[in-house]
Amino acid sequence: MPQRNADDISRASPPVKVLRLLGRPALRALNAMGSVTLFMLDGLRHIFTTRRILGRTVRQIYVIGYQSLFVILLIGLFCGMVLGLQGYYTLVRFGSVGMLGSAVSLTMIRELGPVLTAIMLTGRAGSSMTAEIGVMRITDQIDALDVMDINSVAYLVSPRIVAALLSFPMLTAIFDVTGIFGGYLTGVCMLDINEGAYLYRIVSSVTMTDVAGGFLKALVFGLLVTTVCCHQGYKAHLRRDSVGPEAVGSATTSAVVISCVLILAADYVLTSILL
Repeated sequence: MPQRNADDISRASPPVKVLRLLGRPALRALNAMGSVTLFMLDGLRHIFTTRRILGRTVRQIYVIGYQSLFVILLIGLFCGMVLGLQGYYTLVRFGSVGMLGSAVSLTMIRELGPVLTAIMLTGRAGSSMTAEIGVMRITDQIDALDVMDINSVAYLVSPRIVAALLSFPMLTAIFDVTGIFGGYLTGVCMLDINEGAYLYRIVSSVTMTDVAGGFLKALVFGLLVTTVCCHQGYKAHLRRDSVGPEAVGSATTSAVVISCVLILAADYVLTSILL
């Protein structure tokens, strides 16, 4: 049968060959998207049907949220300082230095806060999810859960989804406040911008719509990152490019790359809708 397919392709016309070459990757991509979507829906469903999920959720909040707090504070501070410095030397050309507070706060709350928080959590917590679940898969621990009549998705994935939906918005808020403070350090303390003008522009320009939009992005990013990272680890044994421990490493790399791409793509879609 494979020889017959190869002969059919070799005898096909060039347009048919191109369609076949494009069709296979497209079908694989659709199959992967369907698998991830069903996996996400299954994880969400078990949030409401699983008993004693609270303890595992609190544990994952500690892993995803608390253990990432220092990184978020550090990156948010330096991001705000750099944004304040770049914004100052851009606005001074137009005589609008007083608008620095608006520029820093809106940029952080609308875009940089949710996006950079999600990317940092992908690298720190998302990779950990994939590696942990992937090791459990290749060592047959997930099969053992199924044998004991414990739903592995409900046990491993659902608590992580809940923890991410709680941790991502909270860490995004911390990132935003720290970034605005970093802009204050650069603009007011280093470049001698009027403190009252900086703070007044923040209060007058930031609305609840901006804050709600940033939190909405954080929720979507949290769901995407957790689903992709857990799915890559859960299906590590089905990878075609590697097996065993190498498959866990490949799954972790794929999870981080795919999550970052989806974060930026979702950010564009959400920004188009919210503006």
